[in-house]
Amino acid sequence: MPFLVVIGLQVICIVHLMRTGRNPLWLTALIFLPVVSAIAYLIVEVLPGMGSNRHVRTVRAKAIDTIDPERELRAARDALGLADTAANRLRVADALAGLGRHGEAVPLYRESIAMTPGEPDVRSQSKLALSLFESGQAADALALLDAIPTPLGQSERDRQALLRARVLDHLGSKQEALDLYADLVTRMPGEEARCRYAALLIEQGREGRALGVLEEVEGRMRRLSRHQRAADAGMYRWATEALAGLRAKGVGQ
Repeated sequence: MPFLVVIGLQVICIVHLMRTGRNPLWLTALIFLPVVSAIAYLIVEVLPGMGSNRHVRTVRAKAIDTIDPERELRAARDALGLADTAANRLRVADALAGLGRHGEAVPLYRESIAMTPGEPDVRSQSKLALSLFESGQAADALALLDAIPTPLGQSERDRQALLRARVLDHLGSKQEALDLYADLVTRMPGEEARCRYAALLIEQGREGRALGVLEEVEGRMRRLSRHQRAADAGMYRWATEALAGLRAKGVGQ
């Protein structure tokens, strides 16, 4: 192990030891047995405490998803094999939808809803509507959205409205979709609504308005850290490219 790495690891462990008040016997070990004791200290004292950190858990979960994207699907199917319940069917459907396999998710969402006693769950119906749309069944998705009761929470209402706008856009009801997007961008977090709004404005030839929307996205992006931008990375990438294209055409000048 390179000398500077050893020293750096030793210093990190000693600083952590002094700040957290761990057993002082560690200090002697870290000074006289830097490599072995530093590794032991990290395993015994540092790593267990990191499990409760939300950011560490998030990074670890993303790493696991990247390495083994079907891990949750297998676990969900195992659970369904043990108990054929509405909740377990919903879990499998969610896992399939998360992998982009919406066509496979649709029947499981339907079965879960049918197995649930009482009034159908609005959130499950919204998930079904999304999978219907993503699997090319836009008309069925719109019919379902029309039949779903209005959600109680504002965030859930906005997510449903965003899906409705996407469906209407796909089915050719452009002005209805524009009106929905214009309302959603005033309060919905994230950049999906703004980017979809801007894309439809550009499609409809309203490039000046699209430029203004994309400049809002650009301004918000500049105020965020790289970590904060990660969730909407694809949207920010598209917005940057679209904005560059509009500026190259001289829109707004």
